[in-house]
Amino acid sequence: MYDLIIIGGGPAGAAAGVYASRKRLKTLLITSEWGGQSTESTDIQNWIGTPSIPGPELAKSLENHVRAYADDVLTFKEKVTATSIEKNTDGHFKVKTSDNEEFLSRTILIATGSKRRRLQVPGAEQFENKGLTYCASCDGPMFTGADVAVVGGGNAGFETAAQLLAYAKSVTLLHHSDIFKADPVTVERVLSDPKMKGILNADIIEVTGDKFVSDLRYKDKLSGEETTLPVTGIFVEIGMLPNTDFVKGFVPLDDYGRIKIDPWTQQTEMPGIWAAGDCTNILYHQNNISAGNAVTALENIYIDLKTK
Repeated sequence: MYDLIIIGGGPAGAAAGVYASRKRLKTLLITSEWGGQSTESTDIQNWIGTPSIPGPELAKSLENHVRAYADDVLTFKEKVTATSIEKNTDGHFKVKTSDNEEFLSRTILIATGSKRRRLQVPGAEQFENKGLTYCASCDGPMFTGADVAVVGGGNAGFETAAQLLAYAKSVTLLHHSDIFKADPVTVERVLSDPKMKGILNADIIEVTGDKFVSDLRYKDKLSGEETTLPVTGIFVEIGMLPNTDFVKGFVPLDDYGRIKIDPWTQQTEMPGIWAAGDCTNILYHQNNISAGNAVTALENIYIDLKTK
């Protein structure tokens, strides 16, 4: 029987692991990989305390930090995923993993993160991290003085465009629909910048280049006309997919499949279960925020365990 099971090895899971160990909670950390989405970025420039770090290096740093404090209280279950959580009649929780093992715990912290919805066109996979990226906060400064494109017309797309305007020579935002989905005030403000252009009814056809992105091809849905847009950077913001399928029907989720939490405590609507990071219905999804939210959760989990 564990005091706590942490599910996830990204910034949230790692931060939780360090705090759980320091508080001497008997803990199991389950993760399929360390670092989460961080591993996809070649240069992360907004991880506080580290001006620049490759994603895989940050992942290793997170792992090393947790292991340094593991001592005899923290156990690791790696290269597997959690497949379900059940609540026993005694009030404890049973977590099943993809290798058909089961573990019991008094509390659970879900920190499984999310994954970016990928752009599914020829060349998108080939040029990922070679000009095509899914994180403006991580990679934006690398495109200083460049002509770039943003794919996606929601708030995330326009927020990405706004960030890029501080660095890029020009920003072109393409959206497949006939109306932008972002807040009208945001749309008006961002499109008012002389370096900014918005294109509606644009179906992305192909990403092309040599060793690095050089062009983005799209078709006008109304006229059928095809256009080649010369860009050296493409930022994709077409939505996130939270990694929460394994708790669907057990822990309440919002309309987007994200775990509903109390932002004051990070506790879910299921007593005994907390959640932190990109798998939750928080406003912003960032490494630093995920880690901070996990620390908040751990403080509350510790109080819950020690005052029962």
